[in-house]
Amino acid sequence: MSARARYAPWVWSGGLLALVGVAVLGVMVGAVPLSMSDVLSAVQGQGHPSTVAIVRDLRLPRVLLAALVGAGLSMSGGALQGTLRNPLAEPYLLGVSGGAAVGAVVAMAMGIATPLLVTACAFAGAAAATVLVAGLARVVGGSGDSRLLLMSGVVVGAFANATILVALAGAPPERLRGALWWMMGSAADASWGAVARSGVAIAVLGGVLVWRARELDVLALGAEPAAALGVNVDRAARRTFLVASWLAAATVAAAGLIGFIGLVVPNLARALGARQHRSMLLLSALYGAVLLIAADIAARTLRAPVELPLGALTALIGVPFFLLRLRKVMA
Repeated sequence: MSARARYAPWVWSGGLLALVGVAVLGVMVGAVPLSMSDVLSAVQGQGHPSTVAIVRDLRLPRVLLAALVGAGLSMSGGALQGTLRNPLAEPYLLGVSGGAAVGAVVAMAMGIATPLLVTACAFAGAAAATVLVAGLARVVGGSGDSRLLLMSGVVVGAFANATILVALAGAPPERLRGALWWMMGSAADASWGAVARSGVAIAVLGGVLVWRARELDVLALGAEPAAALGVNVDRAARRTFLVASWLAAATVAAAGLIGFIGLVVPNLARALGARQHRSMLLLSALYGAVLLIAADIAARTLRAPVELPLGALTALIGVPFFLLRLRKVMA
């Protein structure tokens, strides 16, 4: 048995144990610390009514939403990296998350408060950003160059930020505060409805990526070898890019702008031995959930009672990682 085969079970079991551990910790810690027995009783509807409300209505939805968003961002980043054959690709850097944010923030600035409509606007914004990034790269020198796509994504992301600021310029103060906090990323407004919507979107779109993972394996060989194996490279790349973009949009609609999870976790999954895209995507989902729950715990405990922006904490992890990977890629 190879070293990789012996190592894989430990990777999966360790990830599952870490997920259970951070999830339980996420329910226990907060402004009102709870013991394990308090949590178990509250889950069963027993104990003090305030404790039951804290566990069932506040912390459980928040932990589950953070897990779903982390899993979705990680799978989206892994698929984009495979499609572009670039380990630096991820929704935030490619402008996809920014486009989704434009759609959602514009909807909020216009007074649209229905979660489904905000989500639909986020999907529309992500789709528009995807088309804009690909079109800009094609005009500059060819959409097949992943470096041009990354640079185009940075430009589109900057344009998206400017559009958001313009949209918020005339918004009432209460909408402005909510939109700005949402732009920084947060799972604080988690609800069971948000968990259900995000769960369905991530299960469907993530399931499509896992189902088409064999296609990603072929695309990773390069355009010519993939075409020789009978894959329509352009169509397969567009389809995967669009699905991954919609998956990122679902996470933006649920928890705002949270960057670099889609960059860090897929590279971690490969470092842990996941070579084929199906195992890489599934392992990324697992460890992405762990990482974002842990980041959310840090966001609400490091400077309690002040809650730190979740997107800022993930950037503190992701930016140094990006620079290290960039140095390795450019070497």
